[in-house]
Amino acid sequence: MKLATIRINGTTRAVRVDEDKAVDLGESDLVAFLRHSDWATRAADADGDTYEGALDYAPVVVAPEKVVCVGLNYRTHILEMGRELPSHPTLFSKFARALVGAYDHVTLPAASTQMDWEAELGVVIGAEVRHADAEQARSAIAGYTVLNDVTARDWQYRTTQWDQGKTFEATTPIGPWLVTADDPAVSAQGLNLTCEVDGDTVQKADTGDLVFDPATLVAYLSEIVTLVPGDVIATGTPGGVGHARKPARYLQDGSLLVTRIEGIGETRNTCRRETR
Repeated sequence: MKLATIRINGTTRAVRVDEDKAVDLGESDLVAFLRHSDWATRAADADGDTYEGALDYAPVVVAPEKVVCVGLNYRTHILEMGRELPSHPTLFSKFARALVGAYDHVTLPAASTQMDWEAELGVVIGAEVRHADAEQARSAIAGYTVLNDVTARDWQYRTTQWDQGKTFEATTPIGPWLVTADDPAVSAQGLNLTCEVDGDTVQKADTGDLVFDPATLVAYLSEIVTLVPGDVIATGTPGGVGHARKPARYLQDGSLLVTRIEGIGETRNTCRRETR
């Protein structure tokens, strides 16, 4: 199944996205819907109001409690940089205000001149979990989505802590939906992930190359804090980011940023420079 949050009539609604329509799930957004312990059954059986035609996708999770991100998590990219594979995940976080919808504009902050792309597989939590073993971690995953961790490099590297470059408002597209973890489209060992900027393919990888896979990340994070429905884990980006190029390349006003993951879908965002 594909589950999403759409904007309609000045509000938002959680929906199941079918081939020719979206079916209302009875909640204002997907985070609220995932709080039902039987959300999967409810989603499959839903027969509420339907919405047809072009849909206006909000961030798939409008106001998650947590957005946890992982750095240095693609094996090939780490080794090609001459680094050793990490023993533990490198973690940082975002605030919910960083998120935008799959087709919304991405804001290039006036304060930054080095906005970079980072295509990522997003994991959405569907059940509360704490101190999870491997099976509990897998069971806690509601599904997968597309995310781009657009990053202000000139702010990220001001200090050794990354958060300040990672959570500028309205910079992180996510969506357009989550594909539930039991869907055959996402059951493969690895999924092709790509990022395009103005028609150029700048990143290409296979999610099977992750050092720490989604279930491992869920288990690890659950030792630190309780994960709850609607929480997002951004699993890291492969090589090909603009900051590492020579010369460096960054997103510009009007740049078209397309992030695509096999079996899930794509985000397609025009970048717009912030005006004050």
